[in-house]
Amino acid sequence: MGVGKSTVGALVAERLGRGFRDTDEDIVAAQGRTIADIFVDEGEAAFRAIEKRAVAEALAGHDGVLALGGGSILDADTRALLAGHQVVYLSMDVEEAVQRTGLNAARPLLAVNPRRQWRELMEARRHLYTEVARAVVATDGRTPQEVAQAVLDALELKEA
Repeated sequence: MGVGKSTVGALVAERLGRGFRDTDEDIVAAQGRTIADIFVDEGEAAFRAIEKRAVAEALAGHDGVLALGGGSILDADTRALLAGHQVVYLSMDVEEAVQRTGLNAARPLLAVNPRRQWRELMEARRHLYTEVARAVVATDGRTPQEVAQAVLDALELKEA
């Protein structure tokens, strides 16, 4: 959350001359409401089912750079679908997360004691991110442009 997936993804896509797509944006457009509203109205399990479908559709129908929601890797089927793709895990520490997002209530999984919850989420998810990632790129203290270049370098991709 707040690591810069959409911003960096769009920059990488631009540098590669490819399209960019964000599954969180797909979900919001298809549902006509925010992700936070889906969590509140239907709960996390319902959101994860919507997210799973959105990721599968995006992977099947998009040939460019794709940004996935931070929890999408929780689903084993989604992780299996990602196995054939060049996945990059953008990492950051909690202090960077605080600076970037303020860990505010707009993020439904961080509504109470956000620093502790962020740490717990990362402890639970980090091994899943690294399981599917071909490369890990730290974003701490870097501009989006620097992170985008680090992604290109990590994947040994050349700009278009």
